[in-house]
Amino acid sequence: MDERLKKQLDFALEVDKEKNIFRQTHLSGHGRNENDAEHAWHMALMSYILREYSNEPVDVAKVMLMCLVHDVVEIDAGDTYAYDPEAHKTKKEREEKAKERIFSILPKDQRDELIAIFDEFEEGETPEARFAHAMDNLQPMLLNNSNDGSDWLEHGVSAEQVYGRQRSTALGSHKIYEEVTDKIIKEQKKKGHLK
Repeated sequence: MDERLKKQLDFALEVDKEKNIFRQTHLSGHGRNENDAEHAWHMALMSYILREYSNEPVDVAKVMLMCLVHDVVEIDAGDTYAYDPEAHKTKKEREEKAKERIFSILPKDQRDELIAIFDEFEEGETPEARFAHAMDNLQPMLLNNSNDGSDWLEHGVSAEQVYGRQRSTALGSHKIYEEVTDKIIKEQKKKGHLK
């Protein structure tokens, strides 16, 4: 087999492992925990349909690719729960090691391209990265809200913690932050599902 094609297929098979990384967020309708691949697919599709609410014009294909690759590193690094300060202390180091191993399965040009996309998302400095972060925050929030805040309740999450995480949503979309995020947090706090 052609060496380039073999590397690409090896990578395709490797990223299938993302389906085995389960998150703290449950599927809507009080379903099972979602996996990283489902989260990535969901937010990629959301980024396409909600692109008109980005604060700035974006290359939506790039945003979608960011959404699809941003958690691939969790194959090695594991999922870091958004509201777990201890796990966040080692997150960057774990994810950097994983990034190098997993993307290095690809031919060098594609390795470099996907690492650049991953790093751009992590840095959050471009319009595409800011909007992708907004989607990364919005997607689990929608699921959690559909489940009446049960994941936040289970982990004892406070409204202040959720607001802290959601501040980056406003950097990508003021409209989504004001009309969705802020309203969900206030509603879930009023119901007692957020401390």
